[in-house]
Amino acid sequence: MADKYLLRVTAGSSYDPTSHHEVAVNSETPTKVQSTLCDADISVRIQNYRGLPRGSPSTSPYFSHPSHTYDQYSISFSFVPHRNISGKSLVFGNDFDHPIRDRIPPGFSAAFQIVKWAIDPGLDGDVYADKPYLYGIALSSINILSVGPKIDDKDPVDDLTSGSRQDEGVITEGGFEGGQKLREDLDIPEDAAARKKWFLGGGDRLEKWQWEEGRLYKADFFNPYLDFNEFALKLPGFSLKVLGYLGGEDYLRYVLKDKDSGEILFVVVFTLLSKEQVEKEEAKAKGLGSPKATQHSGQAEKGFEPTEDDLD
Repeated sequence: MADKYLLRVTAGSSYDPTSHHEVAVNSETPTKVQSTLCDADISVRIQNYRGLPRGSPSTSPYFSHPSHTYDQYSISFSFVPHRNISGKSLVFGNDFDHPIRDRIPPGFSAAFQIVKWAIDPGLDGDVYADKPYLYGIALSSINILSVGPKIDDKDPVDDLTSGSRQDEGVITEGGFEGGQKLREDLDIPEDAAARKKWFLGGGDRLEKWQWEEGRLYKADFFNPYLDFNEFALKLPGFSLKVLGYLGGEDYLRYVLKDKDSGEILFVVVFTLLSKEQVEKEEAKAKGLGSPKATQHSGQAEKGFEPTEDDLD
């Protein structure tokens, strides 16, 4: 049963889970990530959330906003790059450190085609590789993109919360404080769906775009298809239990990276944990068991592999 497991969300500037911070899901306080490549504020919202940290809200006002009443989760972020990055180089998506080919469920190929049709036509990757990945160009993969101003180099992090955030923490498509003119100068459509399609249209559109050093960008990635409460991918006319197949570590990792240099801007990791194991570790931390407390690494404990029946 799905209630035998808990979800934990962490974020950091590298793939190393020991360097990550636990994300306060459905909180209005973002998680700050700083690296040599960018400063970022990251917010994760999950409808019907059941996970860590204990006491997390099960929902967010975000899901009451007319634009998001059907969505199941959101990864929204503000970031300021520390150097220029080409539009064709910055990608957003999922990747793994180990093969998952022996755990890819029946029906994956059909699900992938539906995902490309319904969510991201520009999605590409290789799930059968030794290090599987599914990436999309950020400019056409991110649902909402708002372009902001150049930020004062003295304290860029404090400026990440300014600008286009509206009620319920919702980011809107467009630009502010000079960002709108930048979009207009490049003839980028105002509508989010039109912008995604425009960047998939070929030509030199991606080459002309630069994620500029020192400029503030705000983005939101969301959809109604991945249900973290049921650990299932629910596509139009197709449902697939997904997290039980994601390898022995059982995590789902999102990454924003420069695919040409391999540099990471940030990662967000969703980890499936055994509820029983979490409770044992919490008991130890309270001194009810072994005096040495155990901390979660941001990935599931070694050897923990939920089965499909567990997630029914």
